[in-house]
Amino acid sequence: MRDQNSNFRAYAAGANVLHINENPKIAVEYLGEGPLVIFLHGIGGDRSTWSAQLSHFAQRGFCAAAWDARGYGDSDDYDGPLSFTDIANDLERVIGAFAVNKAHVVGTSMGGRIALEFYAHYPHRFATLTLAGVHTRFKSFSEADQRKFVESRSKPLVEDGMEPAQLAPLVIGKLVGPRASGEAKLRGIKAMSRLHKNSYLKTVEATTTFDREHVLQEITVPTLVIGGEFDPLTPPDVTKAIAEKVKQAEYHLMFDVGHLSNLEHPVEFNRVAGQFVERYRNQANLAADPRIIAC
Repeated sequence: MRDQNSNFRAYAAGANVLHINENPKIAVEYLGEGPLVIFLHGIGGDRSTWSAQLSHFAQRGFCAAAWDARGYGDSDDYDGPLSFTDIANDLERVIGAFAVNKAHVVGTSMGGRIALEFYAHYPHRFATLTLAGVHTRFKSFSEADQRKFVESRSKPLVEDGMEPAQLAPLVIGKLVGPRASGEAKLRGIKAMSRLHKNSYLKTVEATTTFDREHVLQEITVPTLVIGGEFDPLTPPDVTKAIAEKVKQAEYHLMFDVGHLSNLEHPVEFNRVAGQFVERYRNQANLAADPRIIAC
């Protein structure tokens, strides 16, 4: 069922926003007509972080969509711990709402991990795969980096009583590159400030047990891996190693960016990802409008 009476804000000019699924309801924003490209945000973001990509891809003849994962943005919270398998099932229903068999899937950070989980369950749904700033398992970090990741995101909220809006400037400031613009930082801060505190904490906890390293060798669709020159979380050696494990994957290093490449340098991100997806445009199906299907 789709809730067509949503009054949610569209972050990309002219986009539609609606709920897909029932339990939990998933907010999806989409713009344009053509083959479906779906964008998956990171652990500290929401669909707003993809507004520049939605506009760019829609102008080039794609139906560009971005969701709020369960427990994020305008999507519902949920009971119990986070399951990446549940998120993959959410994504299956979202793609199904556009009446396509295959879509171009683009994920950054946690969104990339969701894409790998989705591939483990629904490999037939992919036309192409783009991974930006992604790691495949938490254990790929050193023990010190693992502790730093959890403590920097959980301790301030749990032990110090901070709210996401208070934590956001601290985290975003450490994730971007040294030459990130004030606008890029502000967009990241605004997205992180909207986090659902409890759902975010469950996501951080689930990330510590995530491991889809083996999926890399199973990927058979065209794949692009994007790294950031100054990415402190998934540095170039990590992202390049991922590309080397995927059969015939392409690797592109973006200079002058940190972990939030699509926010820090949207023009370059759109150029790189856009040219890649364009080469395989017709491997994805033309998307229907979910509002029409729901009628």
